[in-house]
Formats: sequence, structure tokens, C-alpha cells
Amino acid sequence: MKHAYVFPGQGAQSVGMGKDLYDNVPEAKELFEKANEILGFRITDIMFEGTPEELKQTRVTQPAVFLHSVILAKSLGVKPDAVAGHSLGEFSALVVAGALSFEEGLRLVSKRAMAMQKCCEMQPGGMAAVLGLADEIVEKECAAVDGVVVGANYNCPGQLVISGADAAVDAACERLKAAGARRALRLPVGGAFHSPLMEPARQELEAAIAEAAFATPVCPVYQNVDAKPYTDPAAIKANLIAQLTAPVRWTQIVEQMIADGVDEFTELGPGTVLQGLITKVNREAKAESKSTL
Repeated sequence: MKHAYVFPGQGAQSVGMGKDLYDNVPEAKELFEKANEILGFRITDIMFEGTPEELKQTRVTQPAVFLHSVILAKSLGVKPDAVAGHSLGEFSALVVAGALSFEEGLRLVSKRAMAMQKCCEMQPGGMAAVLGLADEIVEKECAAVDGVVVGANYNCPGQLVISGADAAVDAACERLKAAGARRALRLPVGGAFHSPLMEPARQELEAAIAEAAFATPVCPVYQNVDAKPYTDPAAIKANLIAQLTAPVRWTQIVEQMIADGVDEFTELGPGTVLQGLITKVNREAKAESKSTL
């Protein structure tokens, strides 16, 4: 039996996340306080008692979701046979698998969030969820649009998020509805994540990742860019750098993990999004989610 642990990305956050860990697990409280120091502001105040609006800022959301996932995993003492994370969640996966230290992971997540925020201000763009069409049709219709719009999150069969310049995303949505999409719906996000418009952020993060110390993980890490398992630190780094402008191949990650013998999935962190996607990729898959001890 193989047990995979998977980690959610931006959008899964909710006010109050992680508070039970802070209140009841001394080691968890210590890690949260260490995070406040590293970040230079009390992220715990926003996580536990902030408004949804405050928690939604990219510079807060990304470290907050990372902290909840990683500290929960450490509190549970998990021993994964395989790990993966959705977008930001890949950083949580790398820390839980021992490829990155907690401190190094948090610093990179914080730099990633700042770089993406800056990029969104420089290059306005957006994302839309497309439901009910085959991936190939979505890709073909996006390619026919003037301007930048690409497949960004391959979440499960019949659910693909597209990303790009605002006008191009709107034009693609119209074409996709005409092609038979059940829905093509703009998402409330601040930018064109996982598209070529994130190139300035990718360059900024590349420098930070290049300097970070990566170790060999205790188990394979299935990475977003090509859905394959990696244990080599140099390959992991290269894939992590490519991740910001490349799509998240979540459907393919789940399929590959199952093909490699994973028969149990546990999502750690806020929300239950990945649990739902896993069972949509494979109805037989055993998936659960935990957001508390």
C-alpha cells in the first residue's frame, strides 16, 4: 500500500485556519511564531482573526496556506510514500518530503508571493474556469484567440482553468461557450497565474530558488510541470523554476500516482478541493482531507 499526501494552493484559505494547532500543540505554536519572525509581520493574527479580504492578499494567502499545510503535517508526524501539491502546494510538498527546510520553504513562498503580486500589478490579467469540454478543445480554442491565453490548471477531466491577458481570456470564454462548454466563468483572482505573463515573477523566483539549499527528499515528489516523480534536487529546482509560467498538470499527477501504486490520498491543509478533484480523476481512488489533528 502506498499513501500519498497532497497539498492545496491559493484559494483554499479561510479565516481561523491553523488556530487549533497553535492553541493545542506547543511545537506548532513555536513554528507559527518562527514564521511571524521570518516574514516580519504577524501572519498568525491575519490567519486566526483577520478578515477574508486581508487573508486574500497574495503576500498573505500563499504563506498562510503553506504554514497550515506544513505545520499540520509536522504535528501529525506523517511519513509519505509520495507527495504532490497544487501550484503553491508544491512548496508544502517539498518541505514535508524533506527536500526543503521549513525556514527555506517559507522564505521561498514569501518571495514567490511578492514576485507574483508585483507581476500582477505590472501585467494585468486573469483566469477563468472552463467546465464540460475536453482539454484538447479548450487548447484549440485558446490558440485561435489573439493575445495571450493558455491552459493553466488541468484540474480533472472536464475542468480546465485558462489564464492570460484580460481581453484574451474574455474572448476565449465566448469561443468556449460557443464550442459547448457548460460554463466558462471568470475567477476572482488577481492575475494570470501559470501563464507566460508571469515571466517577470519567474525570473525573480529563479534567483531565489538557485540560492536555496535543496536536499534529496524521503519520497518521490510529483511535480506540476510534467506530473512525473522526482527525487534529484537539481531536477526538482529546475521544475520549480518552470512552474510559474507552466500549467499545473493535476489530472496527470493523480493518474501517474495511481499508475505508480498509490492507493490512498490525504489532503493536508485548508479546504477539500484536492480530495474532490482526485475522486473526479478516478472514482475508485480513496481520498480524504484533514485540516486539523
